[in-house]
Amino acid sequence: MPSPSPISTFEEPCPSAEVGGRVSTPTITVASYNMRKAIGLDRRRDPRRVLEVLREIDADVVALQEADKRMGGRGAAVPHALIEDHGLYKAVHFGVRHKRRLEKTRQHAERFLKIDTRNLGWHGNALLVKPHVGILDVAALDLPTLEPRGAVMAELVVGDRPFRVIGMHLDLSGLWRRRQMRAILDAIAKRLQKMPTVLMGDTNEWRIAAGCLKELNGSYRIAPTGPSFHSRRPIAPLDRIIVDECLGIEAAGVHASPAARRASDHLPVWARLSLPVD
Repeated sequence: MPSPSPISTFEEPCPSAEVGGRVSTPTITVASYNMRKAIGLDRRRDPRRVLEVLREIDADVVALQEADKRMGGRGAAVPHALIEDHGLYKAVHFGVRHKRRLEKTRQHAERFLKIDTRNLGWHGNALLVKPHVGILDVAALDLPTLEPRGAVMAELVVGDRPFRVIGMHLDLSGLWRRRQMRAILDAIAKRLQKMPTVLMGDTNEWRIAAGCLKELNGSYRIAPTGPSFHSRRPIAPLDRIIVDECLGIEAAGVHASPAARRASDHLPVWARLSLPVD
């Protein structure tokens, strides 16, 4: 369980089940982290430091932003082998490659054969899940923008409870952020199966009732995590966890450990969510 004191809310919009006379509601912990390509405030790239922060949070599902390098081969900022050796998470594979990265690979094949140039996600967005989380389906989303932007979607299952997670990193431009949020909501609406849904990521939106967040209809709520940027002195709640009406928010907060304050210019946000019970 995350160690910092959370800002908590207690809601139960979906029914609970009684087991042995007690109410039993399955829960998951999710987290979102703009890891800034594993470059800390000391300007050193240290992927092990990112993994240590994730170990502290101990979430079941993590959405990462800026998880891939922007230069050269655009490989993962946290190498795949390091994630595997770490043992806590497995990366969700979306089966997509960046075209620019493939062109670079062809031009510099001999050099790139010596290093791992596989991207971790899609346009820097990645999802990590613990081994007990099953993966039902995945999708990489292209978003409307002037510069390359995308989002990732995974339909997951814990036990027999399916849920959907979207990881996103929205534009610096307010106009494009609104268009991108609409595109994400449209992609969710087109899915064949309705299931509890979580949107997580760096929204680049300072105000809770403005800009792209106004695109959310009444069936979505924003977890009260708190300010996450800048990690040295957090004043802006740029990083958000957004849930639909079938998920309860049991607790939420910003993970502000000493390691997290050094590892990136953003602090991770997390939420403990209750899944619906039939």
